[in-house]
Amino acid sequence: MPHVVPDILRWARETAGYDLEEAARRIALNASKAGTGAERLAALEDGAAEPSTALLNRMAKQYHRPLLTFYLPQVPQRADVGQDFRTLPEQGDAGNSLLNALLRDIKARQALVKELLEDDDEAREVAFVSSRQPGDGVAAIAAAIVEGINFDRAIYRAAQTRDAAFAYLRTCAEAAGVYVLLAGSLGSWQTAIEVSVFRGFAIADRLAPFIVVNDQDAKSAWSFTLLHELAHLCLGATGVSGGGAPAAAGIERLCNDVAATILVDRDEVMAMPIGGIEAAINNAATQWRVSRSMIAYQLLRTGRINEVRWRALTAGFRQEWLEHRQNERAAAREREGGPNYYTIRRHRVGAALLSLVQRGMRDGSVTPVRAAKMLGVKPMAVYSLIGDAARAVRAA
Repeated sequence: MPHVVPDILRWARETAGYDLEEAARRIALNASKAGTGAERLAALEDGAAEPSTALLNRMAKQYHRPLLTFYLPQVPQRADVGQDFRTLPEQGDAGNSLLNALLRDIKARQALVKELLEDDDEAREVAFVSSRQPGDGVAAIAAAIVEGINFDRAIYRAAQTRDAAFAYLRTCAEAAGVYVLLAGSLGSWQTAIEVSVFRGFAIADRLAPFIVVNDQDAKSAWSFTLLHELAHLCLGATGVSGGGAPAAAGIERLCNDVAATILVDRDEVMAMPIGGIEAAINNAATQWRVSRSMIAYQLLRTGRINEVRWRALTAGFRQEWLEHRQNERAAAREREGGPNYYTIRRHRVGAALLSLVQRGMRDGSVTPVRAAKMLGVKPMAVYSLIGDAARAVRAA
């Protein structure tokens, strides 16, 4: 077996956000005559001992790194995932470490998509990506997005539910050439990444633009996040957005204002009654197919409410949603059946990426292994996933 560089073991653990004791517990490195689990791990990281293949496999799983990473000759450079527009948690925060792993995965999948499109003579660049500058202003950026994805607010609001409204918006973005993924974990509930860590991610590539919406957030907020990330694409600003604190200035506030402008007119916000504000927000959110927090944000930005009132409203909305989510999960555990694995995966991956992979497999330009990497599934799941997608396309 190739020699494992000790520095890589330490780097992989630290970037996963674990101290020695926590890492030893997660990789099942128990106490022995050589010392405690933490002491044995420290010895491995100092080069005083060599890890077994089984232990490296456990490290790869718990540290969220490919096994081959541990056989590299040196610590790899950090992947370029663009700017970080968030108010960051501590670098050692476990959620931040999970996010880094997710961003690496998305970046790798986007690179495979771009490589495939570069060999496609019919592939075209997405014109609105990188078409505007921050100095152009909210109205101009919003207009570029609306035109670029052929978005109609009246159709959006006419949708029967917020889910249907988001589906329409997502279809508009994907029809324009943007790949929209729903992802907020590394594949299991144990690796779920809360919205306090990130809300969205955009790769502003004109040939293969990618957007990730954190599906751990309330569904009512997905449309706003998608439009926020579309604003990042329009500005050519690759990076990760969101986090716990509100955007105070800069590109994040600009993208928030663009998203809000596309969904709701300023005049509509100005006409809302301030007396009985919570009832007014509830009614408007239902009518406009947006989140209550977005309307509260618009009320703040237009000066209808002050920051103290805004913070109280959003905190209340957040608490109500957390309680609603907890109740939904409890009810789901008691129900039998529900969507199967492939239905959920297709929804998260999106029709655009599914269709691209399907075409590639049909013409032989994409192997099952490569398809699995692009779709974020195991190779054995590809045919069922693509087969179901193919039947859905034919039925439509």
